[in-house]
Amino acid sequence: MSRKHPIIAVTGSSGAGTSTVKNALEHIFKRVGARAAFIEGDSFHRYDRATMKEELARAKESGSNLSHFGPEGNLFDKQLELFRSYGQTGTGLRRFYVHNEEEAARHECEPGTFTEWDPIPPDTDLLFYEGLHGGVVDGDIDLAAEADLLIGVCPTINLEWVQKIHRDTRERGYKPDDVKDVIYRRMYDYMHYILPQFSKTHINFQRIPVTDTSNPFCVSHIPTAEESLVLIHFLKPKPSVDYKIKLKGLIDGSMITGFNTLVIPGGKMMYAMELILTERIMELMKRRGHLDDAD
Repeated sequence: MSRKHPIIAVTGSSGAGTSTVKNALEHIFKRVGARAAFIEGDSFHRYDRATMKEELARAKESGSNLSHFGPEGNLFDKQLELFRSYGQTGTGLRRFYVHNEEEAARHECEPGTFTEWDPIPPDTDLLFYEGLHGGVVDGDIDLAAEADLLIGVCPTINLEWVQKIHRDTRERGYKPDDVKDVIYRRMYDYMHYILPQFSKTHINFQRIPVTDTSNPFCVSHIPTAEESLVLIHFLKPKPSVDYKIKLKGLIDGSMITGFNTLVIPGGKMMYAMELILTERIMELMKRRGHLDDAD
């Protein structure tokens, strides 16, 4: 953790909806005048798209484990190196993974490849990571310990699968059986490297559908915000009673369901994120002297 160069990380599984938090945080950064260095979790994958296909085929033949969820498919050491470098100096090396033709034109690289490693500009206020492993722990690597604000996005698992199935079949051209195989292949790494992060976060946002998602492979549409609730779990710091009552009064339809939890209507998720996270980000900015006398 760094007083001078804070790190904010949003962590969640594939299809969890971390982009919703990213959008909320981008609005907050703009509002408070915080210049963020954006880091994509995909940029720390070990292999480009073509090489990953080859390595997956080898892993299947040998019966070994390989997925984008676990250490075999990622560069956790490089991510830790960046987090520590940024916390100490406000800079470090980053690259981008090129997902599609639009990004290929912007980065002048082929889709499915990486850009070169380049230094982060030295004049940013904070580092913002969004991806699978913002708080991963693997042996001597503890990325959760480096984050000043670690946010978990973890919908109920069936909803997570519904979102992944729809995204991968409709936007990426996969067949349903292929998506099933990916979910199954990743399960060991999901249990050992994704789930444990949500016990190390500062705050978790968990979307809960109120429609039937008992068989995610038969759900015709992703439940809308109006067909969902969001459980907000404050892990650290623990919220005061006054704070929860204040939030409940500001968010229509919310319920206090436990000492550290608040449940809100799904349509209020972005509003709740901006209420809660703006305050925490301003505290980080004040701590580094960026907003000394801000209200």
